[in-house]
Amino acid sequence: MTVVVKIGTSSLTKANGSISASAIDKLAKEIAIAKQDFSQIVLVSSGAIGAGLENLGYVDNRPTDSRILQAASAIGQPKLMATYAKSFSKHNISIAQLLMAPDDFFVRKRYLHARSTVEELLTSGILPIVNENDAIADDAIRWGDNDRIAALLAQLLNAEQLIMLTDTDGIYSQDPKKESSGTVKLIREIRSLDKIDAVVGGTLGKFGSGGMESKLAAAKMASWAGVTTTIAAATRLNVVADSLHQVGDLGTIVRPKPNPLPARKLWIAFAVQTKGQLVIDRGAQEAIEKNGGSLLAVGVLEQHGTFDSGDAVEILSEDSELVARGLVSCSSSQLKDSLGQNVGEVEGMTPNEVIHRDELVILSDKHYLSLIHI
Repeated sequence: MTVVVKIGTSSLTKANGSISASAIDKLAKEIAIAKQDFSQIVLVSSGAIGAGLENLGYVDNRPTDSRILQAASAIGQPKLMATYAKSFSKHNISIAQLLMAPDDFFVRKRYLHARSTVEELLTSGILPIVNENDAIADDAIRWGDNDRIAALLAQLLNAEQLIMLTDTDGIYSQDPKKESSGTVKLIREIRSLDKIDAVVGGTLGKFGSGGMESKLAAAKMASWAGVTTTIAAATRLNVVADSLHQVGDLGTIVRPKPNPLPARKLWIAFAVQTKGQLVIDRGAQEAIEKNGGSLLAVGVLEQHGTFDSGDAVEILSEDSELVARGLVSCSSSQLKDSLGQNVGEVEGMTPNEVIHRDELVILSDKHYLSLIHI
């Protein structure tokens, strides 16, 4: 069984942002124990920027200048990996570093290469440790947190479980930092994320970049891939093994969808970068949602952005709600003059076809009920 474990900056660093060796020792010990039963474990670790800021003189706050953050990452990443290497060596576990950027997921060839590399490391008994390549990331397309990378890796590797270790016990019904303790409840199980409106503690910390909102988004992505997600406190004793065995009070467990998407549609839905948006009418929405049809030009009301044939776009309803994502069969310039019309053959397009149903992923989830157990 393949498992992805993600831990955030606030769970790895001290109050001043420096690396907590004791926190990493605890994580290494727990992963070593878990590997006895679940050998295929990938660790996604934040903390490089936080670890490097101390060297640049930032001890009380996190700067916003991207150049400073990139420099901090370059300083902090080797410090972080050295600490990991020391901790895992106590358990005779060798580690490997993988620094990934959004393009490694957007470009399908690189996406498949990444999978081959991680699979080879796992086969060889090596623990891959993954982080976003913050030092050289393009600020326009970088994600800024590792939650999405963890979910994409879980999809990429056909993992069974995603464990997200954070500085709170899980997902709460209300923000525990704002509401009285009597009205706040920990949500133990979520069967559908699409209608949950939970606000939680553990929002953006001083040295981290993620929050519970991004963890919910990552869990939703994982659920579409058939992956069970556990969100739990990193400080909890035996949190990794107990999450894998689903025992004890674990925090919040997010169950996978009953009918997960195949690999290529997962890539279309969550990995590839979109280049534009199409607004469709209600008839087209019903055709693709309920009847499994292709998207035709006659049902497109508006287009936004510039895209070429084969690019990914978002499909929005008349109410601006996300309906689907897909790979277009035509360019934006080809589509421009045929919006809402029954057009004939257009440079290799099937008449009227903007997105073939095999290249279309429905992301609205109105037919699922939200089942939340507290």
